[in-house]
Amino acid sequence: MREMQADIAIIGGGLGGVAAEEPASALNAVLTEEARWVGGQLTSQGVSAPDEHAYIEFFGATRHYLALRQSIRETYRQREHAPEVMAESVLGPNIPLNPGNGWVSRLCFLPERAVGLLAETRARRLIGWRPVSAESDGDQVRAVILEDAAGERVRVNARIFLDATETGELLPLTGTPFVTGAESRADTGEPHALEAAHPEQAQGFTYCFAVEYCPGESHVIAKPDGYEAFRDGQPYTLSPIGRDGQPVVYRMFAHSASGNLPFWSYRRLHDGTLLGGRDIALINWISNDYHGGDLLTASPEDRARYLDEAKRLSLGFLHWLQTECPRDDGGTGYPEFKLRPDVMGTDDGLAQMPYIRESRRIVPMTRIVESDITAEFNTGARARHMPDSIGIGWYAMDLHPCVGSPTTSMYAPTRPFQIPLGALIPERGGNLLAACKNIGTTHLTNGAYRLHPIEWAIGEAAGTLATFCLLEGLTPAQAAADPWQTWRLQARLVRRGCPIFWATDVPIGHPAFVPTQLLLARGIITPGSPRWHQLDIGIDQPLGDSIDLRRLSALAHELNARVGAQRVALHQITADTSWREVCRMFERVLAEALL
Repeated sequence: MREMQADIAIIGGGLGGVAAEEPASALNAVLTEEARWVGGQLTSQGVSAPDEHAYIEFFGATRHYLALRQSIRETYRQREHAPEVMAESVLGPNIPLNPGNGWVSRLCFLPERAVGLLAETRARRLIGWRPVSAESDGDQVRAVILEDAAGERVRVNARIFLDATETGELLPLTGTPFVTGAESRADTGEPHALEAAHPEQAQGFTYCFAVEYCPGESHVIAKPDGYEAFRDGQPYTLSPIGRDGQPVVYRMFAHSASGNLPFWSYRRLHDGTLLGGRDIALINWISNDYHGGDLLTASPEDRARYLDEAKRLSLGFLHWLQTECPRDDGGTGYPEFKLRPDVMGTDDGLAQMPYIRESRRIVPMTRIVESDITAEFNTGARARHMPDSIGIGWYAMDLHPCVGSPTTSMYAPTRPFQIPLGALIPERGGNLLAACKNIGTTHLTNGAYRLHPIEWAIGEAAGTLATFCLLEGLTPAQAAADPWQTWRLQARLVRRGCPIFWATDVPIGHPAFVPTQLLLARGIITPGSPRWHQLDIGIDQPLGDSIDLRRLSALAHELNARVGAQRVALHQITADTSWREVCRMFERVLAEALL
């Protein structure tokens, strides 16, 4: 068996894996991926209409994720001469370029645009390899064995391993404790958790596909095996049942009577009117969500059966759209919908990999529960403050129908939240880190942490943590247990453009960004105050009673002692001092102390 040596082995090349590459490449790093494309849900899984939030154009993601978004737009400006700003769009006038002009996301595009940009790397890559076994000594992983389609194997030896696989494949291989599906209410303390645990009750997965609208043509595909059962049981529909028990009606190309936007432009990836050519849309809908079996707890034989059924479910939905879907003009079926295999890079037209919403999850040092993030339990502008934050995100607690519970879903508003360091580290410690949607969430909170920019933030933090630990001679558990080392890690993240606190008026690149992030991470905002109730920090506003002056002074004293000099004059910090002035006072001592 061939062997490879690395300081850091990133197993899995989804968004978490590719985000971890750049910081990990400060040392000797290797990344492996089963699919032909890296990028996971953004590429090989076909969901190139990313699920984001209202602030994404200027805040709420890492510098590298925001740069990827801008680079994707730039490819359209260079190749299609697309405008920088769209005068008209489904989301309103004068918004940044959205090539697909879809309404689920502010940036909808063809997957291949991201594939090309994510091909650049400084790490070694093994593409087309999946993990099949591992060698461990207690909580220390020594090696991971990979296999390719031809059955050849390679052993990867490393000092730290990142599990960035879509389903947490390293966890059972390494004996790392993990959970799947739904925990019990007694276990998590979550009001909306189930009374009893159901490990098999994971969210459904989806084989996405792309179709082109070809007026006047017919491209009806053959009816797949099991079509009628899928059609009637799923069911196939443009009017799914809403949370109030009533149908939510969509029309194909027109607004519904209640004002719902068209189904066609929901996840449209290419707007022919804007870019030339014909429209292309991504089909990722409740009608092709597969919840007939759980991949995480299945035997190899059952897993193969579930994947086959999921593919036929999606192809059946396409056949229904082409032949039975109610037309806006009163007829049935849109035979002019043409399956586009080239968009997904496959022969059958379906995405290379299923879109995975829920993974195996580590038993972590810190578990994120419902009350940490939902609006119901957090009355300020932000979710519960996490002092060991290594990233931020925001999305509703969105759970699709699950295995064994196909009619149950959930969509609960959250506050903008943080990603705690302890959620990336197994409770028992060791040298394995979670770097994808396998972090220490619950079945419920996974529904908020599984989205594109959050998965990227998790991976970038994991890569940074691994590098930090190896350079400093620490284990991840030691870094998490020592507040000073955690703050030093946070400083590394912030300096590379990874926000760890929500302060929307001090974005990445702002002169006060680094001190703002590092100071606010220490929990100095007064609960119930104006700054507690707004995402803007109010950079030119006086501190007033919104900042805990005693805690701020204690920070200044601690930092002065660390550097052995009076860098911050404590008597100059008063309620009348502006936040901008505080940042100027602390900037130098933070740089010296947190190297």
